[in-house]
Formats: sequence, C-alpha cells, structure tokens
Amino acid sequence: MATISQSSRQSPAGAERQPVPAARARSVLELIGDTPLLEIRKIAAGLLRPGVRVFAKLEGFNPGGSVKDRAAAKMIEIGLARGELKPGKVIIDSTSGNTGIALAMVGAALGYQVELAMAANASRERKQILAAFGAKVNFSDPLEGSDGAMMLCRQMIARAPERYFKPDQYNNEANPLAHFETTGPEIWRQSAGQVTHFVAGIGTGGTVMGTGRYLKSRRPEIRVIAVEPDDPMHGLEGLKHMASSIVPGIYHEEELDDKLPVSTEDAYEMVYALGQIEGLLVGQSSGAAMVAALRVARQLKQGFVVTLFPDFGDRYLSTNLWVGWQRWRREDFARRLDKWTGRANATT
Repeated sequence: MATISQSSRQSPAGAERQPVPAARARSVLELIGDTPLLEIRKIAAGLLRPGVRVFAKLEGFNPGGSVKDRAAAKMIEIGLARGELKPGKVIIDSTSGNTGIALAMVGAALGYQVELAMAANASRERKQILAAFGAKVNFSDPLEGSDGAMMLCRQMIARAPERYFKPDQYNNEANPLAHFETTGPEIWRQSAGQVTHFVAGIGTGGTVMGTGRYLKSRRPEIRVIAVEPDDPMHGLEGLKHMASSIVPGIYHEEELDDKLPVSTEDAYEMVYALGQIEGLLVGQSSGAAMVAALRVARQLKQGFVVTLFPDFGDRYLSTNLWVGWQRWRREDFARRLDKWTGRANATT
C-alpha cells in the first residue's frame, strides 16, 4: 500500500501552483483540477446577510466526472514512483462509485487493468461508466454499503496478493495530499484569500482533511466543517455516517471545527432545488453539502462560505434520488429553508 506519513501537512508554498489553461493536453490526466467556483445566488437570495456569500466548487467538471479524479491520479502517481505499481499488476480498490470511475479512467490512460469491489446497489449509470472504461467490477451486499465493498476487496486481495496494487483510498495519505496540493490552493486563489468557511461531505475524508489543512495553513481561523448523513440507514451514496461505519485511517475528526448531520430527505430536496432554481444538476452528496453550507452561512454576519459539489447528477438518474422530483414545488422549498437554516441569532 502506498502511504505518505503526514505529508499533507507540508508548507503551503510547496503546494501552490499556478493554473495554465490547457489549449492542448497530452493526456486526459492533465485535465484534472482547476474546476470552477460558482456563487449560489438564487437559492440564497433574501436568506443571508449582505456580507455573506456562498460558493460551490463544481468537481463534476473533472474529466472522470467527480472530485475523486484528484485522489486517484495522486495515489497512482505515487504508487508508480515507489515501484509498488508495476507492469502486469492490477489496480484494485473498494468504491461507492466515483473513486472506481476515477481509477478506471486513470488505469485506462496508463494501460493498467482495474478491478473493483462495489455495493450492488450502485447506480446503473456508474456501472455502465465503469464498463465503458474496461474495469471489472465485483459486487458486494447492498445492505452492507461501502463497508461491505471494503471487506470484499480484502477477500479478493487475500486470494492473490501478488496480483494487485491497492491504492487504498481510505488509508492512503496521498488522498488528502491531492487536495492539499490542488483543491485547497484553487479555493484560496479563486476566493482571493477571502474564504472563511469550508464545508464538505465525508466519504473517505480525503477532501475535507486535505483541503481543510491547506486552507488553515494559509489562515488558521478559517473554519472547516464536515457533513455526514444523520442516520446509519441513509440514502446519500458516497457519504459515511461515521458512528456506524469503519472509520477511514486518513480521517482525523479532531482537526475539524464542526460536523453537521443532514437527512436524506433534505439532501434530495436541495438537489431538486439546485436543478430547478440554479440550473445545476448534481448528486445527493452535493445536496447535503448545500444544506449544511446554508446552515453555516445563515448564522454569519460576514463570511465567504465555500462548499464542494463532488459530481453532477447525471450518474444518478436511475436511482431513488429522482423519484420525488415531479412532486417538488418552489413554495414548499421556501418553507423548508426556514427549517434547514434555523432562526438562531447571528454570530461572527
């Protein structure tokens, strides 16, 4: 397993890089990162104080369609550099979908076979994308979620350990390092150093840990807030309810300033609102992140709140996420906003 001991705590100067618009690229891997930061204006209109703004970093613009492209590319890069991934070996890992797609894309670009363990209830679209990249997928019990996929992956490796290279996204410090080196600097640059709060969901923990570390290295008072499902039996694919899950080795809750629970129902409702009010088709983890970001922003007198939308919603169209969209009404959503954001007194 490739690991980097505390490497994501390096100085920000070593992580900074200036973007160069790619008029041409030699590989799809050169297109990863430098995703746009979009201000969420319509949903927040009339809800926030004049000095508060909310932005979303749109990770669906990565070539593999999600934030996981960053970590997958970094884990493979370091595995190759250390000689742990060699010609003839197969890249293997457990995934809820997006990391698997990212690994499949990177593997295809570099000429490596990819084999994955994934819960059987992953969306049809994700399964089709993986097949299109040529990845082999082994399905685990859907009732066991991402933990079941992790256990299946371990069983597969145990049968032929010499055959595989496992990036191990849950325990590989290259995962948060990717965000320390790219996502954090991008947000700092795109916000012109004005960011005051960073809000992101917990899957492996790589995004919130790595990005948060970078932002705090630039200004320690920036608050880093994680988002998780409010119930173990949730429907927020890609997110972990930490109290009932196998906690990833790269996740260190003591580094967070807060952790907010969001219900499946509220996250789905926000997905519909983002589509029909902001024109953004996103997935359920993005909906959860937006609910939490509005809760945070609603309490501020001044602030520049940045959240992260891990992917777009087109890879969930066959799932339960879209069962309720036809019943969605703008007037009902307005009433829900009061519940989500609360009416507490503002803080600084």
